[in-house]
Amino acid sequence: MNEPYLADPPGVVPPPQDDAEVIERSWDEPERFGAVFDAHYAEIHRYVSRRLGPHAADDVSADTFALAFRQRRRYDTSRRSARPWLYGIATNLISRYHRDEVRLLRAMGRLHPEAEPAPGHEDEVTAKVSAQGVKGALARAIAGLSADQRDVLLLVALSGLSYDEVAQALDVPFGTVSSRLNRARRKLRKALGGTNPLLDEEETHR
Repeated sequence: MNEPYLADPPGVVPPPQDDAEVIERSWDEPERFGAVFDAHYAEIHRYVSRRLGPHAADDVSADTFALAFRQRRRYDTSRRSARPWLYGIATNLISRYHRDEVRLLRAMGRLHPEAEPAPGHEDEVTAKVSAQGVKGALARAIAGLSADQRDVLLLVALSGLSYDEVAQALDVPFGTVSSRLNRARRKLRKALGGTNPLLDEEETHR
């Protein structure tokens, strides 16, 4: 961020704000956008790091917020939380590193061949996929997904966003999120010999 975030003067208790209010204020007071950075940077950085590794995470995360700042006047202020918007920007930037991500997943598959999902323990395997947790056959299977299926799968698994929020992040219909995720799961089950490696959070996230 080029403009530093200016906090309210000492003794002034700011009114409760949500992201939409902060972003709208930042249209005329650019320094206010720093509050969005402060609130969400660490989470976005973790997401990028788990997908691309730590080396790319700093640059991609910084670019995410720089782009968000430039596009802040286009933000839909009816959406009170900026999390889906920021995850969407980060995911689009990650797409530029498609080959790096696939290479990382395949490398994790080779480095941890012993880490196979245990039959009968689907709920314990990947409700929270991470660079440390995606290993062995699971990493290789995720590497084999199409980019759009992998984006939906990892957004659901890593971000804690609802299906509606993932749809917002990717700017696709709700049904597209569901169908892509279902296809990803079917492919993973097949690649893993019929084991379902993902916690089915269908009802949880709806």
